Amino acid sequence: MARKANTGGADAANPGRLKQIALTYKMTRKADPKVGLVVAGVGIVVLGVLLAIGFLIDHPVYLGILGFVLAFLAMAIVFGRRAEKAAFGQMEGQPGAAAAVLQNIGRGWTTTPAVAMNRNQDVVHRAVGRQGIVLVAEGNPNRLKTLLAAEKRKMARIVPDVPVTDIIVGNDEDAGQVPLKKVRTKMLKLPRVLAGPQVTATNDRLRAMGDLMSNMPLPKGPMPKGMRMPRGGKMR
Repeated sequence: MARKANTGGADAANPGRLKQIALTYKMTRKADPKVGLVVAGVGIVVLGVLLAIGFLIDHPVYLGILGFVLAFLAMAIVFGRRAEKAAFGQMEGQPGAAAAVLQNIGRGWTTTPAVAMNRNQDVVHRAVGRQGIVLVAEGNPNRLKTLLAAEKRKMARIVPDVPVTDIIVGNDEDAGQVPLKKVRTKMLKLPRVLAGPQVTATNDRLRAMGDLMSNMPLPKGPMPKGMRMPRGGKMR
């Protein structure tokens, strides 16, 4: 009975994975029409090279099997990178895109979207990890400076011993902005300055402080473009 139950669960999971891959491919193809040709070309080239080597050394079967495995791996890597690039391209410029990136940054981070916002939809999100506190801001760079400064003052009062790093999302890297696709890499490269218990203590203090959006449900991913702060809402 247990075996049948486990087998049924695996069978149910496989169609789900295949459906997810198919959906990802369709979404990627909209932004990158050549993704199918590129991925197929990579697979054919890798398999062809390994087969050619196999015939040269008189071991076409062994090299053919190896070539098939390596071709599949190469296709998966290329498809993953192009899918990621397409996803960032579709998200870039949308309000809340940085929050979606933070929510998928990985284990060890606690993210809180929209800890500060103004009526122009300039937003500051917060992430806490071994690298300390990271404030990720998206919107108009000039207006964001005020929001970030206010949030840093608040952090200094609540957790004065924790370093705070701010990141402004944008494509003007000469002005210190970080493109959306590089935000995760930028955060993970920051030096680790906190131990596990310190991260927990920091999260507890910030959680007790409360946030601007703590009582407002937010959808996962980019926020609707028409979303506005209520007139009676507090701004930070």
